[in-house]
Amino acid sequence: MTPEEFRQAGYAVVDWIADYWATLPQRPVTSQDPPGAVAAELPSGPPTQGEPVEAILTDLGKLVAPGLTHWQHPGFFGYFPANTSGPSVLGDLVSAGLGVQGMLWATGPACTELETVMLDWLAEALDLPARFRSTGRGGGVIQDSASSATLVATLVALHRAAGGRWREVGVDRRYRVYTSTEAHSSIEKAARIAGLGTDGVRLIEVDPATRAMSPTALRAAIEADRAAGVVPALVVATVGTTSTTAVDPLPQIGPVCAEYGVFLHVDAAYAGAAAVCPELRFGHAGLEYADSYCFDPHKWLLTGFDCDAFWVADAGELVEALTVLPEYLRNAATESGAVVDYRDWQVPLGRRFRALKLWFVLRWYGIEGLREHIRRGVALAARFADRVRADDRFELVAPHPYALVCFRLRGPDGPNEELLARVNATGRVFLTHTRVAGRHTLRLAVGSPQSTETHVDEAWAIISEAAADAIPA
Repeated sequence: MTPEEFRQAGYAVVDWIADYWATLPQRPVTSQDPPGAVAAELPSGPPTQGEPVEAILTDLGKLVAPGLTHWQHPGFFGYFPANTSGPSVLGDLVSAGLGVQGMLWATGPACTELETVMLDWLAEALDLPARFRSTGRGGGVIQDSASSATLVATLVALHRAAGGRWREVGVDRRYRVYTSTEAHSSIEKAARIAGLGTDGVRLIEVDPATRAMSPTALRAAIEADRAAGVVPALVVATVGTTSTTAVDPLPQIGPVCAEYGVFLHVDAAYAGAAAVCPELRFGHAGLEYADSYCFDPHKWLLTGFDCDAFWVADAGELVEALTVLPEYLRNAATESGAVVDYRDWQVPLGRRFRALKLWFVLRWYGIEGLREHIRRGVALAARFADRVRADDRFELVAPHPYALVCFRLRGPDGPNEELLARVNATGRVFLTHTRVAGRHTLRLAVGSPQSTETHVDEAWAIISEAAADAIPA
């Protein structure tokens, strides 16, 4: 493909995406086809001769788009959002066009330096503690997801807990990771990958009212493990849990970690974005105790997947834990010690120019534009919660400090399961469920940039109507 051919094909692709976004409200949120339908329509093998972009886009519209769950749809209220936006897509396009491999500063100086500055910009926007800025011992890096950030935090915590021996001898003692019963499954997966196994994770009970980790139970678990010869290595606290957006009490958890010398990682994958709004920074109280922190701009900050912002208070400790320097990567800039090589801040060696889309988003919207987006989502969720609260058939199951509302029909689980199925079968909205205190609970998460009061009100109308059929006479 010549540059001129790319230019013409690019115009066509951008037009296709713009048309897709414009027609999203008219599409069903989820695919109406059975499993295997898309695969059955595809040829059994690749084409012998190349095809024009027009043919590819025709099949994209006819075969692929109808087989998708449309995450940008204004009626998508299922999982936490996976936002994208025009500026983010354009930044990704430039990144792909440049084709930079940013594993070392030397392989892409601007790639590295823009990322460092973007993470400092974000730290300022969220008012993170100064210890996470690159101007001191700390700094930030873009991971692909909060799951990877948790894995990296786990490895650094093991390195610290082992006094540096982990690099050479691996897991030679019994180490423990602590997190709440409401925490994300990636914490258990990270422990498995790190060689600790499922038994290496101790789940800490939560307060029944807030669903947040109990600091008293955490302290008791750490003391019991120490008495049994187990080394407490890592505590993962959550700001905005997946099921209910509960906020673990960092002002009480942090001192426990400091007292016992346990690495504290704070996972704010979803809710961290809310901290661009000063009035929504309550979850960050006590963050000065954290050794690392992450959130996903790709969830609620209009930046396409994959983009997790991960900060550490001590970059030297991180690099010491993960660095491997073969001869073929040695270069004068690295040897000088004056540059950041982000290959040492992650599990993979290679990395693409992800900071570009963040740069595009921050410059296009500005902090005030991002605040407007977050505040609108919180207001829409509150509007929906008011509808639930006013209907005696329903109950709110947990507080809704951000833009997730957890609710259910009063009574047994069966009608709630039926209600969810009926609502999603309409194709007009999409919700998911969780279990809170063992009870089947529906989740409505606002986040799509296209969602408005009209769409939230429509969701409530569909739910209310379906509830009449789900409740036994």
